[in-house]
Amino acid sequence: MTENSKAGASPFSFKHYQEKEGEEYMNSAQLKHFEDILNNWKGELMHEVDRTVHHMQDDASNFPDPNDRASQESEFSLELRTRDRERRLIKKIDEALKEIESGDYGYCESCGIEIGIRRLEARPTATLCIDCKTLDEIREKQMG
Repeated sequence: MTENSKAGASPFSFKHYQEKEGEEYMNSAQLKHFEDILNNWKGELMHEVDRTVHHMQDDASNFPDPNDRASQESEFSLELRTRDRERRLIKKIDEALKEIESGDYGYCESCGIEIGIRRLEARPTATLCIDCKTLDEIREKQMG
């Protein structure tokens, strides 16, 4: 796994989209690019979910030693928390795919401006432009 394979980071590499001069924002080629990124990411996450299920089924043992049992339960708990974060991420990916279908993908849900190709490549599930996201984080920090 790569350094980017944490929940929330894209676990695979892709070729950056090369914008052409005068190209319309979120044209069919760009939408296809992001649809591919999102579907590949979702596939990787689903593979991890399957791997976890098999791992937990195969490794579930009733250890007589309480320390061994506690270690296994702790390991399973950590894996389940990770999978829960990934489950929420899969939901966001599905929402982004729906936005591609509806034609709303790539535009800030707060102010309506373009989010930008590079920002979306860094975070394909982004729904806010960098300015609105920054303001959102400042508000969050102030609220506690």
